[in-house]
Amino acid sequence: MTAASHSETNSERWGLIAGNGRFPFLVLEGARSQGIEMAVIAIREEAAPELERAAKHLHWVSLGELSRTIELLHEDGVTRAVMAGQVKHNKIFSSIKPDLRLAKLLLTLPLKNTDSLIGAVARVLESEGIELVDSTAFLGPLVPAPGVLTRRAPDAEEAADIAYGRQIARQIAGLDLGQTVVVRDRACVAIEAMEGTDETIERAARITGGARLVVVKVSKPGQDMRFDVPVVGLPTIEVMKRSNATALAIDGDRTLLFDRERLIEMADAAGIAIEAFAPEGTDASLEPAARVENR
Repeated sequence: MTAASHSETNSERWGLIAGNGRFPFLVLEGARSQGIEMAVIAIREEAAPELERAAKHLHWVSLGELSRTIELLHEDGVTRAVMAGQVKHNKIFSSIKPDLRLAKLLLTLPLKNTDSLIGAVARVLESEGIELVDSTAFLGPLVPAPGVLTRRAPDAEEAADIAYGRQIARQIAGLDLGQTVVVRDRACVAIEAMEGTDETIERAARITGGARLVVVKVSKPGQDMRFDVPVVGLPTIEVMKRSNATALAIDGDRTLLFDRERLIEMADAAGIAIEAFAPEGTDASLEPAARVENR
């Protein structure tokens, strides 16, 4: 998405396809700060009931109701949409009850993974005149640039584990298996699969019995910022503290930090170092789309 002026942004009708967690609420707040009230399509199996109070205009759909979702977006005159909030991987391919349109789409997928499915849905939306936009479009301040984010930088041992972990994590992310690894003394203790970052850290802590750990989370090669963007929130810092994970490495410009200020404060209080790194192989063609700036 190219940078939009305030008047251009307000002249369009925006939609939000909402999954679970705080991400949809943050998008609504960011859009509202620009004078934009989004039409919300909330996924019944995932989205929080509180969204009904946060959104002025909301429809509930079940996971798999692609035709209904498109119909509702058209009824609301939506031309640009954002996907925000997780849909659990195990639900996408085990619990989903697809309508006819989605069932046909699933048959065409070369790979049965989240990126393949959501990428195909994005193409269907675009064929219907609905552009799927960078999910961080209204959340610029929550996406840090490369650099040390906490008072403390990683020490020499942590930096060595981070360098090793980033090599491993990039390989795993490239295979679309997960985006987080947990490292101890240049050995990979745990690799994320479908369980998510926090459970991966907890598993690593059980394996090592409380030894000091380093957590590395990366974006995928050519990360599509329209969906499945790496996210770190307060619960991850809490899990790290309990698990004696003393440093966190993320990709700058490609990772969302929910409650960024409080998150950094919590990390500082726990003595956790957080550093954002330039994504490997960064070039202009892979840069995140320009965001709608806060005004």
